[in-house]
Amino acid sequence: MEKKLVYDIHDKPAFGQMLVFAIQQLLAIMAATIAVPAIVGNGMSASAALFGAGIGTLVYQLFTKFRSPVFLGSSFAFISSMEAAFAGAISVSAGYVGLIFGAALAGLVYVIIALVVKYAGVNWINKLMPAAVIGPTVAIIGLSLAGAAIKDVFSYGPTDSYGSFIMSGFSWVSMICALVTLFVVVLCSTYGKKMTKLIPFIIGILAGYAVGLVFTGIGYAIGNDSLKIIDFAPFQALVSDGVSLKTFVAVPDFSFIEALKGVNDFNLSYAATIAVAYIPVAFVVFAEHIADHKNLSTVIDKDLLEDPGLHRTLLGDGVGSIAGAFFGGCPNTTYGESVGCVAITRNASVATITTTAVMAVLIAFISPFVAFLDSIPGCVMGGVCITLYGFIAVSGLKMIQKVDLEDNANLFTVSVILIAGIGGMAMKIGQVTLTAIACALILGIIVNIVLHAKKDIK
Repeated sequence: MEKKLVYDIHDKPAFGQMLVFAIQQLLAIMAATIAVPAIVGNGMSASAALFGAGIGTLVYQLFTKFRSPVFLGSSFAFISSMEAAFAGAISVSAGYVGLIFGAALAGLVYVIIALVVKYAGVNWINKLMPAAVIGPTVAIIGLSLAGAAIKDVFSYGPTDSYGSFIMSGFSWVSMICALVTLFVVVLCSTYGKKMTKLIPFIIGILAGYAVGLVFTGIGYAIGNDSLKIIDFAPFQALVSDGVSLKTFVAVPDFSFIEALKGVNDFNLSYAATIAVAYIPVAFVVFAEHIADHKNLSTVIDKDLLEDPGLHRTLLGDGVGSIAGAFFGGCPNTTYGESVGCVAITRNASVATITTTAVMAVLIAFISPFVAFLDSIPGCVMGGVCITLYGFIAVSGLKMIQKVDLEDNANLFTVSVILIAGIGGMAMKIGQVTLTAIACALILGIIVNIVLHAKKDIK
């Protein structure tokens, strides 16, 4: 029987290999991590968000005693909270104070829950969210991202101020690049030998990028913009003012530096606005935290809620999120893309994740590498994301396999979560937006409690 993991949690690949594995993890989480500051705007820095994600992951690893192989990146769940922070601020600088203060409040929620878990244990969580609840929730996390992956397949060229690709819509050229990336990834992962099997995403992205370069070269040669898959603007920006030190190394625009300018504009009324925008979302992300860790537990065949313990993962996520926001403005969360990368490559080495975090911190200062990452076409990342998001969905379905669906209480719990999540049952309560995943999970928990309570009475 083939070994489930090539590298287990405590295994340390050779240094050269570990650097390559770390780059692969970085590529897997890159697009989503830098997309959040691009969407929120207000001068937020993508490189600072990357730096913050690296610092947040290192904090998480310290709290979990280097026993949980997952990377923390910018959380999409807090986008509306971040936008509310800027909307309610007297100045942009005060908005940055709000970002850090809000992340601190959200982190405090995690700390409080961690203390409860520390003394009350995790059995109540397992009863509240059994496989019949967590399985379909994990599935819809992947399925809810399907639209984003396919949208990326047909995206290319330069991006607008929101980080969205300007050229989009059906394109045979972008689809070809995406399919080349997709098939190289799956073929390397399935039939690759040794190193090839361990770095399918790097090989796939490079293959898709190479095809994009060919089409782009032809596009420039014949003057056809629809063939210009790759945008060279990030590289041109490096020398827009001539070659200087910033062409090679640049300090990110850290959030705390801008926040220092707006401290005097921070008041109690604004603090209350931030509290309302951030605290409820923290409870939503808590549920996703559990789903991610249960999913990762099935991948590595070890219950992370027991060892290192849910209280440690919560503390690491909460404090790491605060650290990430201090530098990059974005609260962090465990990334499904990272879990998918671990599962597909069967590399659960925490040393690899730690190296990825250190690399994210260092690369945030290296201008040419950041420019290269920015230039990777959306269609290429779309090809990668089909595999990553698909794996998340299938992982949830595998959890459902263990559920007795002949029992109507389980059957209806699973059904309700899947339909509510896939159908997009999102709600907005004041300034707080409950995502479809959160609403589906909450509804599923309620249905599960009601149906099993009825059975217990009988």
